[in-house]
Amino acid sequence: MTERTEITDEALEALFQVGRDTGPAPSAALLARVMDDAMAEAGVRAAPLVVGKQTPTPATRRGVIGAMLSTLGGWPSMAGLASATVAGIWIGYADPAALDIVTTVMLGGGYEPVDLVPSLDTFLQEG
Repeated sequence: MTERTEITDEALEALFQVGRDTGPAPSAALLARVMDDAMAEAGVRAAPLVVGKQTPTPATRRGVIGAMLSTLGGWPSMAGLASATVAGIWIGYADPAALDIVTTVMLGGGYEPVDLVPSLDTFLQEG
């Protein structure tokens, strides 16, 4: 078990060549089953297709609004968009007092002007 036999590249290539030359052949039973399946499928495809009298269906035409409605997802999504619009208008117009409390807590009071232009004043101070 601990002995190692080193195989050369030439010996390994000879083993691979033997494997390439003698490939496994399918059995006769397998080939017969494949042919039976192929003939059964060919018979089904060769059978004439029985078609009744077909009447052409008129093409449905939609307008621009109908196309946009189907693109957005239909009436359920339009209901969601309408309720979000109404809620946004209501919050913007009514200015609820509870919203002021939330903004005060989040912003920590009022607004303070902030100098966003960098300057060297803080670095030039002496002391």
